[in-house]
Amino acid sequence: MYAIVDIETTGGHASANGITEIAVFIHDGQKVVKHFETLINPQQKIPAYITSLTGIDNYMVADAPSFEEIASTLYNLLSDTIFVAHNVNFDYSFVKHHLKAAGYELAEKKLCTVRLSRKTFPGLPSYSLGNLCRSLALPINNRHRAGGDANATVLLLEHCMANGGEAHIAQMLKKSSAEQWLPLHLTKADVAGLPAGPGVYYFHDVKDKIVYVGKAINIKKRVSSHFTHNDPDRKRQNFLRTICKITCKECATELEAIVLESAEIRRLWPKYNVSQKQPQQKYALYLFEDNRGYKRLAIDKKKKNFPALYSFNLLHEGLVMLKKMIEEFELHEKLCFIDKTAFTETDIAFLDPPMVYNGKIKKALEALEEKLPTFAVMDDGKKENEKLCLLVERGNFWGMGYLPASTNISSADDLKIYLNPYADNDTIRNSIYLFVEKHPDKRISLPATTLRFQN
Repeated sequence: MYAIVDIETTGGHASANGITEIAVFIHDGQKVVKHFETLINPQQKIPAYITSLTGIDNYMVADAPSFEEIASTLYNLLSDTIFVAHNVNFDYSFVKHHLKAAGYELAEKKLCTVRLSRKTFPGLPSYSLGNLCRSLALPINNRHRAGGDANATVLLLEHCMANGGEAHIAQMLKKSSAEQWLPLHLTKADVAGLPAGPGVYYFHDVKDKIVYVGKAINIKKRVSSHFTHNDPDRKRQNFLRTICKITCKECATELEAIVLESAEIRRLWPKYNVSQKQPQQKYALYLFEDNRGYKRLAIDKKKKNFPALYSFNLLHEGLVMLKKMIEEFELHEKLCFIDKTAFTETDIAFLDPPMVYNGKIKKALEALEEKLPTFAVMDDGKKENEKLCLLVERGNFWGMGYLPASTNISSADDLKIYLNPYADNDTIRNSIYLFVEKHPDKRISLPATTLRFQN
């Protein structure tokens, strides 16, 4: 038995919206054997734009039964049937959610007539219900009302069956079929063609814009997991409706995937990524020489084209480090901009000569260099004759890439010709440090590029 269902609602997601009308046609594969249709009081106001689309207003549903009052009848009607709808996940998510709230658990197989029509009649310009019925010369009356749209879906199902659709239905209803859970705009082939190794995957919208970036040890398995549960909340439903295409980049290791995902989220700023959308590092430690010949340290906002000695997410983090350097190496607070008051004659009288003071700065920076390690992480590449390399210079992530397995490495500069530079951030840095703690054999200590300091 097929239960062909159409609903009208107060909005686009089940968790915060109600059903205003439902129509169900029970079909035995040959003909309709039972019909149920009713307006429903959603127990919330119907938005004006919904009324303009469906014609259903608050006055029409004022005396209609609530969903809870029809839940038992509806559940008995749908039990042991195949739930059929045009874009079935939308209707099913609403009916399942509201039945569950009334104490009933719906767990029927689903059949989407959008997908069925694509398989039975490939190449049509549009598979929306109205356009599809026009293309196939099927009558559709009382549009955007549950009864009219459900009746048109009955005719569409029968037309598909009469044109070889039953073979497709049998395949679509198999437990192994992805048709039961995939978003409307994706096909089984879109997921089946994904690699089973580590990498980064991208979800695109109808305009090919990337709306989500994720990383995985097994790309195919992770992507599939996004679609195997149908939560009724707004964000989840909007997310599923948005996805029209999947692309991916294969990686050699999970660590490479973690780094690439973090870098791509900050580069693309996808709509549905949340957790790694922190601002980029905003502050840095800089060195410059003033007009009196003094080498001076300063914490300032990070600048794109001015080399920094070290970067910080928080201004406080940088100031704490600089104050420790001042105390340990007897640097002058005013020459480091910790004390921003003007120099007095007394200050100038007690200043070390530039040559002496600059020697203290040099020692402070050499100590900083020792505390901020420079090392490479070497791992297997995607090919036998290459190695994956990630470079950390002075405690910050510099970049990653692939290099020939036979490459001799003596310094960070030797590696940089092979690597692509990336912006450093906490997620990447912490992941690398955690990795080398677990795999110390893959860490190669290196001398850093010469400090930007001259006597």
